[in-house]
Amino acid sequence: MSGTRSPSLKAQATRSAIIVSHGQPSDPDPAERALADLTARVAALMPGWRLASATLAKHGALDAAVAEVGRDALIYPLFMTDGWFTQTTLPKRLGAAQAHILAPLGTDPSLPDLAVHWLAEELRTRRWQARETTLIVASHGSGKSRNSARDTRRFTDALTAAMPFADVRTGYIEESPFLGDIVFDLPEQSICLPFFAAEGGHVTDDIPEALDLADFRGLRLAPVGTHPAIPALVAQALHAEARRLEAA
Repeated sequence: MSGTRSPSLKAQATRSAIIVSHGQPSDPDPAERALADLTARVAALMPGWRLASATLAKHGALDAAVAEVGRDALIYPLFMTDGWFTQTTLPKRLGAAQAHILAPLGTDPSLPDLAVHWLAEELRTRRWQARETTLIVASHGSGKSRNSARDTRRFTDALTAAMPFADVRTGYIEESPFLGDIVFDLPEQSICLPFFAAEGGHVTDDIPEALDLADFRGLRLAPVGTHPAIPALVAQALHAEARRLEAA
């Protein structure tokens, strides 16, 4: 975590946390419920903690979460990129002096290992070999910032260093190379892994549309942020940060 995010932080045991995601502005309630469900699964792994959740898209949700667990809560961003939302929007919404914001999910060094184990399981199920399989990482991207591509590249590089595929391609929704341009003429022994934190319009609409137009016949995985092991990864990050604060 960057020290500039919480300049007035006192060294103390923190036993509360808020998990925050972007949500779906056009229809905020389903994403709010999905995040609450994930938070409940994290809470089950963290007895003694008080956890709350909020999407930025749901009006008043973040204020309600702060009121529920307190302003000293750790803030866990369920975002894939350490960029505008985590560095500017979220601190502003929380009040920069009070906000103790952890690094977002997409930059967690444990995330590539989670993906490696997941992909290895999928390969075993199909009796595929990684060296004979094409991997497509589908990501959001941005036409205004390089942060999304940077964090996607770090994730992909770490993943493929541990599991060398025959071919690895990264395609974006909002910048070049666009997903729809890189998935043509791929073999059936291909896997598309969405580098997204949750289900949403890009995952349910944009990615399938691009794959369908290219007649992609490979395996389509759920977003990495929805994997069943994610609650344990979030709990691990929160516990580690609390221990660091206690020792400071």
